[in-house]
Amino acid sequence: MSSDILQKVFKTLSDPTRVRILALLAREELAVQELMEVLGMAQSRVSRHLGILREAGLLSDRRDGTFVFYRFQEPEVPTWRDAWALVEKALRDDPAARRDGLAVARVLEARAARSRTFFDSVGPEWDALRKVWGDELLRARALTRLVPKGLRVADVGTGTGVFALELAQAGLDVVAIDHSAAMLEAARSKIDEREASSIELRVGDASNLPLDDSEVDAAFAHMVLQYLASPNEAVAEMARVTAPGGCVVVIDFVRHDREWMREELGVQWLGFPQEEIQASLEAAGLEEIQIDLQPAASRGADLPETFIASARRASNGDLAVSDRRPPSETSP
Repeated sequence: MSSDILQKVFKTLSDPTRVRILALLAREELAVQELMEVLGMAQSRVSRHLGILREAGLLSDRRDGTFVFYRFQEPEVPTWRDAWALVEKALRDDPAARRDGLAVARVLEARAARSRTFFDSVGPEWDALRKVWGDELLRARALTRLVPKGLRVADVGTGTGVFALELAQAGLDVVAIDHSAAMLEAARSKIDEREASSIELRVGDASNLPLDDSEVDAAFAHMVLQYLASPNEAVAEMARVTAPGGCVVVIDFVRHDREWMREELGVQWLGFPQEEIQASLEAAGLEEIQIDLQPAASRGADLPETFIASARRASNGDLAVSDRRPPSETSP
């Protein structure tokens, strides 16, 4: 063991603020402003500690428009790994770490609240706004990732129910989920008008889906991840509620720099790199991952590339279509 490495480990991890920052970023990817809020510290102080941790190889960062987000990076050097394992063990019963965890939860709730406020204010007008996606072809292609009729599927972040109706028309039983009551009310109007009895509406958050484990045969998230406080949690939830052998399909934008989308469309994230989506699906325990890119040129306007990502839950033998009764409609 190099004495220089050991000295650097002790020096870096001897500072309680740096340990707090690492613990926070091991829990959630956060921006500098969010770390300032949790820690109650000035930007200069937070940035100084981030610089030290990044130089030590303990952090990775990524730019999302004008924001930079940081996350904990598992150390490659055994000395660092062993030292961090000891720190993590010590933090399990630490009252300050628990308080920081609660503060992070408030930060994530504030992220989610911004999205809820946007959609509650937009409501039925979303159908006009969402035409900017030009995504009819994308929805059709996503449907091809599901084969047999009669499956029960989840439409996560259903909005006004446009995609849920297409799924129902394809012969699928749909559980349409959204956190916005205004959106679900608009969806119910469409469903009643079309007499789509195979769609059930449920109020719920993408990071805590109102579905039991393995309750559906497939789960879709169409242009939803960019609005979520924790996209990785949503992917993990989609995997949880999908039965073994079932399919998870995610459609969203590739990483881009269209800042106007934050203001006009209320997005929280400016798309996602392909490798990040791959890692998210893998972390959720999904297999047979396939990610296809759709060039922006074919959909006009100032729009970025879109990806269609699909993956399957590990199957216990061949997948059989679930023997489930059609869902009964419940009010949101």
